[in-house]
Amino acid sequence: MKPSPKAVMTASLFSVATVVPAVQAADWSDTSIGYRYGTEFTEPGIEEDVEKHILSLTHVSGYSLGQNFFNLDMLQSGSNDPTTFGGDTGATEAYLAYRHQLHYGGVFDEPLSFGPVGDVALTAGFDLNTKNTDFSPRKRQLLVGPTLKFDLPRGFLDVSLLYSHEWNHCGLDFCGPDNDVEFDPYAQLNIAWGVPFEAGAIPLKFQGFYNYNTEKGEDAGGSETDDEQLLRTSLMLDVGDLAWNEGDQFLAGVGYEMWRNKFGNADGPGIDTDAATFNLEWHF
Repeated sequence: MKPSPKAVMTASLFSVATVVPAVQAADWSDTSIGYRYGTEFTEPGIEEDVEKHILSLTHVSGYSLGQNFFNLDMLQSGSNDPTTFGGDTGATEAYLAYRHQLHYGGVFDEPLSFGPVGDVALTAGFDLNTKNTDFSPRKRQLLVGPTLKFDLPRGFLDVSLLYSHEWNHCGLDFCGPDNDVEFDPYAQLNIAWGVPFEAGAIPLKFQGFYNYNTEKGEDAGGSETDDEQLLRTSLMLDVGDLAWNEGDQFLAGVGYEMWRNKFGNADGPGIDTDAATFNLEWHF
Protein backbone atom coordinates (compact mmCIF):
# COMPACT_ATOMS: atom_id res chain seq x y z
CA MET A 1 0.00 0.00 0.00
CA LYS A 2 1.36 3.43 -0.96
CA PRO A 3 2.08 5.61 2.12
CA SER A 4 -0.03 8.74 2.58
CA PRO A 5 1.52 12.22 2.33
CA LYS A 6 1.05 12.56 6.11
CA ALA A 7 3.06 9.38 6.69
CA VAL A 8 5.81 10.60 4.38
CA MET A 9 5.98 13.95 6.21
CA THR A 10 6.09 12.18 9.57
CA ALA A 11 8.89 9.87 8.46
CA SER A 12 10.88 12.78 7.05
CA LEU A 13 10.73 14.82 10.24
CA PHE A 14 11.61 11.83 12.38
CA SER A 15 14.60 11.17 10.11
CA VAL A 16 15.90 14.71 10.66
CA ALA A 17 15.37 14.46 14.41
CA THR A 18 16.69 10.98 15.11
CA VAL A 19 18.75 9.42 12.35
CA VAL A 20 21.28 12.25 11.93
CA PRO A 21 22.42 12.39 15.59
CA ALA A 22 22.45 8.61 15.88
CA VAL A 23 25.57 8.34 13.73
CA GLN A 24 27.47 11.08 15.58
CA ALA A 25 29.38 10.80 18.84
CA ALA A 26 28.49 13.36 21.50
CA ASP A 27 31.12 16.03 22.20
CA TRP A 28 29.41 17.06 25.44
CA SER A 29 26.34 16.02 27.40
CA ASP A 30 24.34 16.85 30.50
CA THR A 31 21.76 14.55 32.07
CA SER A 32 19.61 15.45 35.06
CA ILE A 33 16.76 14.21 37.22
CA GLY A 34 14.37 16.92 38.38
CA TYR A 35 11.45 17.35 40.74
CA ARG A 36 8.79 20.05 40.74
CA TYR A 37 5.94 20.51 43.20
CA GLY A 38 3.05 22.94 43.20
CA THR A 39 -0.53 23.26 44.43
CA GLU A 40 -1.91 25.81 41.94
CA PHE A 41 -1.93 23.91 38.66
CA THR A 42 -5.10 23.77 36.59
CA GLU A 43 -6.84 21.41 34.18
CA PRO A 44 -9.62 22.37 31.71
CA GLY A 45 -13.05 21.56 33.12
CA ILE A 46 -11.88 21.48 36.76
CA GLU A 47 -12.88 24.41 38.96
CA GLU A 48 -10.30 23.94 41.75
CA ASP A 49 -6.52 24.22 41.63
CA VAL A 50 -4.69 20.90 41.25
CA GLU A 51 -1.73 19.70 43.31
CA LYS A 52 0.99 18.01 41.25
CA HIS A 53 4.24 16.14 41.89
CA ILE A 54 6.40 16.11 38.74
CA LEU A 55 9.48 13.97 38.14
CA SER A 56 11.58 14.68 35.06
CA LEU A 57 14.47 13.13 33.16
CA THR A 58 16.36 15.57 30.93
CA HIS A 59 19.27 15.01 28.56
CA VAL A 60 21.08 17.59 26.43
CA SER A 61 24.08 16.76 24.25
CA GLY A 62 26.10 18.34 21.47
CA TYR A 63 28.05 16.86 18.58
CA SER A 64 29.91 18.20 15.54
CA LEU A 65 26.77 19.14 13.56
CA GLY A 66 24.41 20.27 16.28
CA GLN A 67 22.70 19.17 19.48
CA ASN A 68 19.89 17.09 21.01
CA PHE A 69 17.35 17.80 23.73
CA PHE A 70 15.19 15.16 25.45
CA ASN A 71 12.81 15.62 28.37
CA LEU A 72 10.36 13.20 29.97
CA ASP A 73 7.96 14.49 32.64
CA MET A 74 5.94 12.14 34.86
CA LEU A 75 3.11 14.10 36.48
CA GLN A 76 1.02 12.85 39.40
CA SER A 77 -2.11 14.89 40.12
CA GLY A 78 -4.06 15.26 43.33
CA SER A 79 -7.45 13.62 43.74
CA ASN A 80 -9.39 16.56 42.27
CA ASP A 81 -7.87 15.66 38.86
CA PRO A 82 -9.10 12.04 38.99
CA THR A 83 -8.54 9.14 36.63
CA THR A 84 -12.33 8.75 36.24
CA PHE A 85 -15.17 11.22 36.77
CA GLY A 86 -16.23 11.08 40.41
CA GLY A 87 -13.19 9.03 41.41
CA ASP A 88 -10.72 9.85 44.17
CA THR A 89 -7.46 8.63 42.58
CA GLY A 90 -5.35 11.33 41.00
CA ALA A 91 -4.38 10.96 37.36
CA THR A 92 -0.91 10.14 36.07
CA GLU A 93 0.48 11.72 32.91
CA ALA A 94 3.64 11.13 30.87
CA TYR A 95 4.88 13.91 28.57
CA LEU A 96 7.88 13.43 26.26
CA ALA A 97 9.56 16.18 24.21
CA TYR A 98 12.49 15.73 21.81
CA ARG A 99 14.29 18.38 19.71
CA HIS A 100 17.25 18.15 17.40
CA GLN A 101 19.16 21.19 16.15
CA LEU A 102 21.28 21.10 13.00
CA HIS A 103 23.66 24.07 13.27
CA TYR A 104 24.70 26.08 10.22
CA GLY A 105 28.19 26.43 11.69
CA GLY A 106 28.46 22.68 12.21
CA VAL A 107 27.45 21.86 8.64
CA PHE A 108 29.43 24.60 6.85
CA ASP A 109 32.34 24.98 9.31
CA GLU A 110 31.57 28.66 9.99
CA PRO A 111 28.62 30.03 12.01
CA LEU A 112 26.00 32.18 10.31
CA SER A 113 26.34 35.10 12.74
CA PHE A 114 24.94 38.62 12.59
CA GLY A 115 24.38 41.24 15.29
CA PRO A 116 23.69 39.46 18.61
CA VAL A 117 23.03 36.13 16.84
CA GLY A 118 25.91 33.68 17.09
CA ASP A 119 24.53 31.02 14.73
CA VAL A 120 21.39 29.73 12.99
CA ALA A 121 19.98 26.21 13.29
CA LEU A 122 17.27 24.02 11.84
CA THR A 123 15.18 22.56 14.67
CA ALA A 124 12.97 19.48 14.30
CA GLY A 125 11.29 17.30 16.87
CA PHE A 126 8.16 15.89 18.41
CA ASP A 127 5.99 15.84 21.56
CA LEU A 128 4.10 12.78 22.85
CA ASN A 129 1.82 12.45 25.84
CA THR A 130 -0.63 10.10 27.51
CA LYS A 131 -2.82 10.49 30.61
CA ASN A 132 -5.03 7.89 32.32
CA THR A 133 -8.24 9.93 32.54
CA ASP A 134 -11.65 9.43 30.93
CA PHE A 135 -10.57 11.96 28.29
CA SER A 136 -7.61 9.65 27.50
CA PRO A 137 -5.45 12.20 25.64
CA ARG A 138 -2.70 10.89 23.37
CA LYS A 139 -0.97 13.93 21.91
CA ARG A 140 1.23 13.51 18.83
CA GLN A 141 2.95 16.68 17.66
CA LEU A 142 5.60 17.32 14.99
CA LEU A 143 7.59 20.55 14.77
CA VAL A 144 10.20 21.97 12.38
CA GLY A 145 11.62 25.42 11.72
CA PRO A 146 14.56 27.85 12.05
CA THR A 147 16.26 28.83 15.32
CA LEU A 148 18.34 31.90 16.12
CA LYS A 149 21.05 31.08 18.65
CA PHE A 150 22.08 34.25 20.48
CA ASP A 151 25.71 34.80 21.45
CA LEU A 152 25.79 35.17 25.25
CA PRO A 153 28.91 35.39 27.47
CA ARG A 154 27.48 32.51 29.53
CA GLY A 155 24.57 30.18 28.99
CA PHE A 156 22.25 30.20 26.00
CA LEU A 157 19.24 31.94 24.46
CA ASP A 158 17.43 30.30 21.51
CA VAL A 159 14.48 31.79 19.61
CA SER A 160 12.64 29.47 17.20
CA LEU A 161 9.72 29.87 14.81
CA LEU A 162 8.29 26.39 14.23
CA TYR A 163 5.69 24.83 11.95
CA SER A 164 3.56 22.49 14.08
CA HIS A 165 1.09 19.74 13.24
CA GLU A 166 -0.77 18.01 16.06
CA TRP A 167 -3.04 15.02 16.54
CA ASN A 168 -4.82 13.91 19.70
CA HIS A 169 -7.38 11.47 21.09
CA CYS A 170 -10.56 12.05 23.09
CA GLY A 171 -12.32 9.22 24.90
CA LEU A 172 -15.52 11.13 25.75
CA ASP A 173 -18.86 10.61 24.03
CA PHE A 174 -19.07 14.13 22.56
CA CYS A 175 -15.76 13.76 20.74
CA GLY A 176 -17.13 12.08 17.63
CA PRO A 177 -17.29 8.56 16.22
CA ASP A 178 -13.55 7.84 15.93
CA ASN A 179 -12.47 9.73 19.08
CA ASP A 180 -9.51 11.26 17.26
CA VAL A 181 -8.81 14.78 16.12
CA GLU A 182 -6.31 16.24 13.66
CA PHE A 183 -5.75 19.93 14.29
CA ASP A 184 -5.01 22.49 11.62
CA PRO A 185 -1.29 23.23 11.21
CA TYR A 186 -0.19 26.19 13.33
CA ALA A 187 2.87 28.29 14.17
CA GLN A 188 4.80 28.13 17.43
CA LEU A 189 7.15 30.79 18.72
CA ASN A 190 9.55 29.14 21.17
CA ILE A 191 12.05 30.97 23.37
CA ALA A 192 14.37 28.88 25.57
CA TRP A 193 17.10 30.09 27.90
CA GLY A 194 19.54 29.06 30.62
CA VAL A 195 21.74 31.79 32.08
CA PRO A 196 24.07 31.26 35.08
CA PHE A 197 25.10 34.33 37.07
CA GLU A 198 26.28 35.40 40.50
CA ALA A 199 24.55 37.64 43.01
CA GLY A 200 27.57 38.56 45.09
CA ALA A 201 28.98 35.19 46.15
CA ILE A 202 25.71 33.33 45.46
CA PRO A 203 25.77 31.17 42.26
CA LEU A 204 22.37 31.24 40.53
CA LYS A 205 20.80 30.14 37.26
CA PHE A 206 17.80 31.65 35.49
CA GLN A 207 16.22 29.15 33.10
CA GLY A 208 13.02 28.31 31.30
CA PHE A 209 11.01 28.46 28.09
CA TYR A 210 8.07 30.30 26.56
CA ASN A 211 5.74 28.98 23.84
CA TYR A 212 3.20 30.98 21.87
CA ASN A 213 0.94 28.84 19.67
CA THR A 214 -1.47 30.29 17.12
CA GLU A 215 -4.99 28.85 16.99
CA LYS A 216 -5.29 25.37 15.44
CA GLY A 217 -8.86 25.10 14.16
CA GLU A 218 -11.54 23.00 15.85
CA ASP A 219 -10.96 20.75 18.85
CA ALA A 220 -12.37 17.25 19.36
CA GLY A 221 -15.75 18.66 20.40
CA GLY A 222 -16.05 20.97 17.39
CA SER A 223 -15.24 24.20 19.28
CA GLU A 224 -12.82 26.72 17.80
CA THR A 225 -9.45 26.88 19.51
CA ASP A 226 -7.67 30.08 20.57
CA ASP A 227 -4.05 31.24 20.73
CA GLU A 228 -2.17 29.52 23.57
CA GLN A 229 0.73 30.68 25.76
CA LEU A 230 2.93 28.66 28.12
CA LEU A 231 5.73 30.10 30.27
CA ARG A 232 7.69 27.81 32.59
CA THR A 233 10.68 29.36 34.34
CA SER A 234 12.77 28.98 37.50
CA LEU A 235 15.49 30.67 39.51
CA MET A 236 17.87 28.02 40.84
CA LEU A 237 20.57 28.14 43.50
CA ASP A 238 23.67 26.06 42.68
CA VAL A 239 23.77 24.29 46.05
CA GLY A 240 26.63 22.01 45.06
CA ASP A 241 28.87 24.91 44.10
CA LEU A 242 28.03 26.79 47.29
CA ALA A 243 28.21 23.87 49.72
CA TRP A 244 30.89 21.46 48.44
CA ASN A 245 32.50 23.27 45.49
CA GLU A 246 30.90 21.05 42.79
CA GLY A 247 29.12 23.34 40.33
CA ASP A 248 26.28 22.31 38.01
CA GLN A 249 25.55 19.21 40.10
CA PHE A 250 22.73 19.88 42.59
CA LEU A 251 20.40 22.86 42.26
CA ALA A 252 17.34 23.99 44.22
CA GLY A 253 15.01 26.89 43.68
CA VAL A 254 11.59 28.26 42.91
CA GLY A 255 9.66 28.31 39.66
CA TYR A 256 6.59 29.76 38.01
CA GLU A 257 4.23 28.39 35.38
CA MET A 258 1.88 30.62 33.41
CA TRP A 259 -0.50 28.95 30.96
CA ARG A 260 -3.16 30.81 29.00
CA ASN A 261 -5.88 29.02 27.01
CA LYS A 262 -4.44 25.66 28.00
CA PHE A 263 -4.42 23.21 25.08
CA GLY A 264 -6.00 25.94 22.96
CA ASN A 265 -9.28 26.03 24.92
CA ALA A 266 -11.01 29.37 24.42
CA ASP A 267 -13.27 29.35 27.50
CA GLY A 268 -14.30 27.39 30.56
CA PRO A 269 -12.76 26.69 33.97
CA GLY A 270 -9.18 25.56 34.38
CA ILE A 271 -7.74 26.98 31.15
CA ASP A 272 -5.50 29.61 32.80
CA THR A 273 -2.67 28.71 35.19
CA ASP A 274 -0.53 30.79 37.54
CA ALA A 275 1.40 28.26 39.62
CA ALA A 276 4.40 28.70 41.90
CA THR A 277 6.64 25.64 42.19
CA PHE A 278 9.44 24.24 44.32
CA ASN A 279 12.20 22.81 42.08
CA LEU A 280 15.14 20.43 42.53
CA GLU A 281 17.71 19.22 39.96
CA TRP A 282 20.48 16.63 40.17
CA HIS A 283 22.92 16.60 37.25
CA PHE A 284 25.21 13.66 36.54
